[in-house]
Amino acid sequence: MNDFDWAALAGMLELEGEAHSPYVQQAVEELRHLTGGAPRRILDIGSGPGVAACRLAQAFPQAEVVAVDGSPELLARAEERAGRLGVRLRTRVAGFPEGIDGLGTADLVWTAQVVHHVGDQQDALGRLAGLLAPGGVLAVVEGEMRARSLPRDLGFGRPGLQARLDVAMAERFSRMRDELPGSVAVVEDWPGMLRAAGLDRVRSKTFLVDRPAPLDERTRQSVRQSLERQRRMCTELLDAGDAATLDRLLDPADPAGIDRRADLFLLTAKTVHFGLRPEDGS
Repeated sequence: MNDFDWAALAGMLELEGEAHSPYVQQAVEELRHLTGGAPRRILDIGSGPGVAACRLAQAFPQAEVVAVDGSPELLARAEERAGRLGVRLRTRVAGFPEGIDGLGTADLVWTAQVVHHVGDQQDALGRLAGLLAPGGVLAVVEGEMRARSLPRDLGFGRPGLQARLDVAMAERFSRMRDELPGSVAVVEDWPGMLRAAGLDRVRSKTFLVDRPAPLDERTRQSVRQSLERQRRMCTELLDAGDAATLDRLLDPADPAGIDRRADLFLLTAKTVHFGLRPEDGS
């Protein structure tokens, strides 16, 4: 993948994983149906600090669940989480996509918001599909609705800040994709891409994450860290007024800031694309 320092983002990734975790629980019900309820081996590719991997381990206690990531520091967090929750979880250091070929096969391969960090997304999906045992399920989380957490009118600054942040982040995303080594332009029709990877019974389902105000403290911290990151990433894309509004929102001493607002919420949606490897293993 690209050169993001994922270990440095560990705290943010863990908080975000927890804040968004209801969609994983909803997706588990689909996975029970698709796998027959008893997968023997599960791989979470690009697991990060293991929030989803531990959810899968809780849902399928009979399975060997392996959290796979290129960062030993993130996998150490996954092991600590599994210990706290009392679930069985193995970890494996492997880069993506080149490093996954030796992982062996699995009945379920899960990967969330990882493929878009690879230059050739179709090749990456082909490699993921290659990890499936005959009849195995690939679940790819891509194409989310950007999170909403702020009212349109904050009471200061120009209304509609979050919509403008979305535009700025979309521009940053496009730049990131263009700058990836071996970047290949592709129509991001994820079901079509799964079919091109040799999978069938392909379908997509979107799950809502709805955390209304007032937020619990860890979700509030997740929203804060997300806005801090957007502030850093979009500095040159925001006008002075929006930058000042964001700075005020992120000021811990401001009564109208993120840390004290009673109207802060979290609303997003995650789309999971499912595909099965044919039983004949083709």
